[in-house]
Amino acid sequence: MTITSSHNENLKEIRKLAGRRWRDKLQRFVAEGEDLLEAAEVAGWEPLERYVADGSGLAGIPVAPHVLAEISQLGSGTRALAVYAQRWEKAPVGPRCLALWGVGDPGNVGTALRSARAFGASCVALGPGTVDPYGHKAVRASMGALFSVPLVRVRDVADLPAPRVALVAGRGRDLSELAGQAGTLLIGAERDGLPDHVVAGCDDVAHIPIHGDSLNAAMAATVALYEASRSQHAQAAAEP
Repeated sequence: MTITSSHNENLKEIRKLAGRRWRDKLQRFVAEGEDLLEAAEVAGWEPLERYVADGSGLAGIPVAPHVLAEISQLGSGTRALAVYAQRWEKAPVGPRCLALWGVGDPGNVGTALRSARAFGASCVALGPGTVDPYGHKAVRASMGALFSVPLVRVRDVADLPAPRVALVAGRGRDLSELAGQAGTLLIGAERDGLPDHVVAGCDDVAHIPIHGDSLNAAMAATVALYEASRSQHAQAAAEP
């Protein structure tokens, strides 16, 4: 039977999941768009609930298109959305962890997840002050990478795989000298960077050589992961 009212109890819950407090309480989140739902399926994630626009021909609980548009967080609306259980690893793992510390922009977090998948990061660790990766904007920006990259929350730098390399603008060694050996690459917020106590808890400090303005967190993470991947491949090729 097609859902024709936005007052449907299940749809009300989807609205609530737009807020961090409700997502934390239920440990659930919403993904919108056929591309994200396909990425979830490929990665082996089963939806708890799946809703589709009536008449779309898609699999799921049919909802009147105008009602689905009312609960959608996308400006253009959607033909499909699904609710999933959040997944969190118990501890960060190597050989290459990306740690985001105090990154408050969901677009940066989602894009960093996308880069982590592209360059084979073993996990993404989220330190204090980092925005919820299961929020709508972060999920969308990840372009489905959220379903493929292990996520873990951390409170202390000591919990991250060593060697831990902090990226700090204009300080330390050139990243190319350290990226290949890093167990964890730490990225801070665009404006404030990494807190002093976090940098002090790392094994080394590196910078990305640039001209002009600083990179945002997502771009810095992308460059760092690329450099780590490039160094790893170069080392493997040089081995007899």
